[in-house]
Amino acid sequence: MINNRLFIISGPSGAGEDSIIQGLSDKMNINKAITTTTRVKREGEIDGVDYYFISKEQFQKNIDEGKMAEYAVHYNNNYYGVTKEELSRIQNDDSIGIWKIDYKGVEKAKEMFPGIIAIFIMAESIDILRQRLRNRSDVTEEYIQERMKYTEEWLNHSNIYDYTVINKQNKLSEAITDVENIIKYHLKKDKLEK
Repeated sequence: MINNRLFIISGPSGAGEDSIIQGLSDKMNINKAITTTTRVKREGEIDGVDYYFISKEQFQKNIDEGKMAEYAVHYNNNYYGVTKEELSRIQNDDSIGIWKIDYKGVEKAKEMFPGIIAIFIMAESIDILRQRLRNRSDVTEEYIQERMKYTEEWLNHSNIYDYTVINKQNKLSEAITDVENIIKYHLKKDKLEK
């Protein structure tokens, strides 16, 4: 059973979900669900902080044993997902749980946990997203094209979200405040309904 202190934050590459989550952590007591992945750890990433990095064999074993709450194979042929144990971890304290997943994960989460609030983060345009990706130092044009194709798929599923927050260029603090206000509204509403 999901509690009402768990919120989904979701958006395509370049939308700024990580920056928003970081900004929220400066203003609220949040606990982020850590995704398990089969992709290679990048320089500077820490296992158990950024992701849980495991082999494809171990991920498949977790699926077979029913340990995954949700998972998907991404464009890069790597598995990403959140374990049931991880969801239990973030729900068993008084902080606000933040679950960052893609639209496929949101669809599964909504099936499993009706009523969970999902917030879609997007830039003001596809062109801005593309530019943000180009500004990253370690990306290839092929990577950008793959991400843009995936973003188009993502936008076709934007109706599954409860809210959309536009993270405008150079206005990150406004987007953080918008997400904070959505979370506060639902926490207050939940208290009143109890």
